[in-house]
Amino acid sequence: MKHLLGVEDLERSDLEELLRITDSMVEVSQRAMPRVPALRGRTVVSVFFEDSTRTRLSFEAAAKRLSADTMSFSVGTSSVKKGESVRDTVETIEAMGVDAMVVRHRSAGVPDQIARWTSCSVINAGDGWHQHPTQALLDSYTIRAHLGGLDGRRIAIVGDVKHSRVARSDVQAFTLLGASVTLVAPPTLLPPSLEGWPVEVSHDLDAVLADQDVVYLLRMQRERMTEALVPSLREYTACFGLTIQRAARLAPHALVMHPGPMNRGVEIAAEVTDLPNAVIAEQVRNGVAVRMAVLFRLLAGTELGGAGAAAPVPEVNAEPGEDHG
Repeated sequence: MKHLLGVEDLERSDLEELLRITDSMVEVSQRAMPRVPALRGRTVVSVFFEDSTRTRLSFEAAAKRLSADTMSFSVGTSSVKKGESVRDTVETIEAMGVDAMVVRHRSAGVPDQIARWTSCSVINAGDGWHQHPTQALLDSYTIRAHLGGLDGRRIAIVGDVKHSRVARSDVQAFTLLGASVTLVAPPTLLPPSLEGWPVEVSHDLDAVLADQDVVYLLRMQRERMTEALVPSLREYTACFGLTIQRAARLAPHALVMHPGPMNRGVEIAAEVTDLPNAVIAEQVRNGVAVRMAVLFRLLAGTELGGAGAAAPVPEVNAEPGEDHG
């Protein structure tokens, strides 16, 4: 596989292989000199038509830790402001000699279209309400690290599912890895149709809370809303916010997760983010290692495919004392 455009393109064996490679990348990230020469001579460019903090910075950190050269495109300071099309922008960037484009866009399907226009690898870093595959990978890795795997686990995804690309990718990844997923939201914050979604649905957070291994909170994405979908944020919090009182009812091993950015006091109470079982900062840390694994898998001469054969990770295991450039 040349691109990573969505979780729907992957088999379970592909996910497991990426998680296995991530184990090696976590080890690299923990070294005093967290850098290996695996992608020396390769160039990775961030092509972000939409704002980002975590995803953009972690992809850039991942590329640098693999010794790739990096470039960064920002729409606010680009010729897009002069009317340049997405296609002309992409072809201009490719002409500079790049091996991978990490693409984020507010419209669904743009990374797929870019993959048809370019000969380099394309990684979807979020497109509209559609997909965010590396977020699903880092979430799966974080759960696996704490609970030993996702088989048989029960995961509640709570909040604004309607506008969430994270929810779509997570549902696909979690269920592919053997988990049972329940969407918890008011009807107005669910997609118009859940046909094909392998999930259960609840409108009552309190009814499902105690049985979950993971409670995954989603942000109210008011910038994507074109109408008032809840009476008020106060009422939303009263019914669907993870307050400190609700968190006390979770099983001792249950994890609290959030993709960020958080609206503290809305979908999650500030005190909850400080609890030992809240692994939100760890999700961010694991994001770098997961994105290292994706870049390595796409650019280091091994391929993603349904066979799931264990790929060698030779250069990742270089000694930390080597001169990696």
